[in-house]
Order: sequence, then structure tokens, then C-alpha cells
Amino acid sequence: MSMTPPPGWYRDPSHPLVERWWDGTAWTDHRRGPEAFQVPLAPPRPVGGGSRRAKAVALVTAGVVLVTSIVTGAFVLGREGGGGGTAATRTTPPAAPGQTAGSPAGPSSGDPSVVVDELNGIALPLFDGWVRARDVAEEDVMMTTPGTYDCPGDPGLCRHGRVVSRTVTANDERSPKALAEHDIADAASTAYDRDLLDNRPFHGITSHRQLRASPVAVAGSVGYLVRWRVRTGVGPGGYVESLAFPSGVGSRALVIVRFVFDAGADGPPLTDMDRITEGIRPVGTR
Repeated sequence: MSMTPPPGWYRDPSHPLVERWWDGTAWTDHRRGPEAFQVPLAPPRPVGGGSRRAKAVALVTAGVVLVTSIVTGAFVLGREGGGGGTAATRTTPPAAPGQTAGSPAGPSSGDPSVVVDELNGIALPLFDGWVRARDVAEEDVMMTTPGTYDCPGDPGLCRHGRVVSRTVTANDERSPKALAEHDIADAASTAYDRDLLDNRPFHGITSHRQLRASPVAVAGSVGYLVRWRVRTGVGPGGYVESLAFPSGVGSRALVIVRFVFDAGADGPPLTDMDRITEGIRPVGTR
């Protein structure tokens, strides 16, 4: 029985000289050129006259390359014969020899002061009072405030703050303004209305007020943000922001960064929304 590879960067079957993001079930539109590769495009050639062991390793590596080429060719033929991407969405992506699958988010840079979203090619600053996301049910969470507390509504554990980064793939919207304006209601509902188990940890949102809606410079591009103050059935409510801007890699698809901050003395300072936004950078820059 074959196993579906985990999400990561793999050689693009239709363009072997670039890498493409596999989300665990399907190819996405994100690609990156050779300058971003983290592994060689091909295994190094053996130096003449080496030991028998070195020659054996070289022969095994060459066999892996041949098998990979055959799998790649079969994948490309399958796509061309199927007439569309849907038929190939469950096909196993070919992996380069020695390549390790990446993760869309994580501290891959080794810099403790940032959290890296590899899929979107951005690094977010990790300030005091924030930690890398661990054991969080919601997908694409980059960072949270440390610790949890008992939710004031339905039973469960809540966090005072979190920051989420995700690629927009559900629609063809190309305007950061339109995307942020469309996303904010869902961001607020996800944060303070119903959780993934359909519980209501704050007994729902009773009202909201828009605090800010404006263009903003982020990661070397022009983005747009919308920020709400929400009131809830129980608890102090909170602040929710949807920030939209172009990705720093591949097709530069739009990215949504959501901020969720509890209000009250225990919530993170509201200024952290602006500080984190100002500190977002394309991967590899400072």
C-alpha cells in the first residue's frame, strides 16, 4: 500500500527545473525557482577511483534518479491524458533524491526571533509574549500567547491571542482590499462564535464595531487590513483583524494573516498587531 507524501516542496512534474508545493493531497499553484532550492537538483557525481562502497552508493543513487524520472514521466502523462488537474489530485508527487519534505509553517530559518511560513515565503517576527504554535487544533496557526485558560462559555481551553497565516485558494480574488473586507466576518466568527467542535466558548458574538480599514505596507507589497472590536455573550470579547497581501513566492497568490486578541487585561497589547505587520518580511531578507 502506497502512502501519500506529507506537504512540502517537490520537483514540479510538468517543469522539472522548478519546485512546486504539494499540500498533502494535491498540487497547488505555488512554485519556486532553482535559487530557492534547499537540496541539489541532482546527486553529485562520484569522484573517479573511489572505494567500492562509494561506487555502490553512486549506483544506488543513479537507480533512484531513474525511478524518479519514470514516476515523473508517468505523472505528466497522466495529467496530459486526464484533461485537467482534478484527475491527478491524489497522485503521489515525485521526490528528489535526498529531499526532505518541508512544512508550510515553522522555524526553518533557525532564527529564534521569527516564525517562517515557507509556503507563502514570509517570516513573521516573534516578540516577547508570543510563542510558536504548539498543540493547536486550528490549521495554519503561526504563533500564540503562551498557555491556555478555561473558556468562559462552553467547556474548553482558550488562548488570549493567536496569529494565523494562510494562502487564499478558494476564490480568484486579486484585490487585497476586497479580500480583507470579505474575510473579516469569517475571521470573527471562527474566533469568537463557534469552534471546530461546534461549541460556543464565548456564547457567540453580540455586536461588532469596525476600528480600522486601510491600505498598509507589508512584506514589500501593498496590502489591506480590516480590524473589528467584537463583543461576546460572555467574557471580555476581543479584537480581530484580517490582513491581505501578495505572497512573496511563486504566483504571488494572496495571503490572509488573521489576528485574534482577547480584550481586557489578560489579552496581548493591541499594538502588537501593528508591530507584527510591520515586521513581516519575505524569507531571506531582513
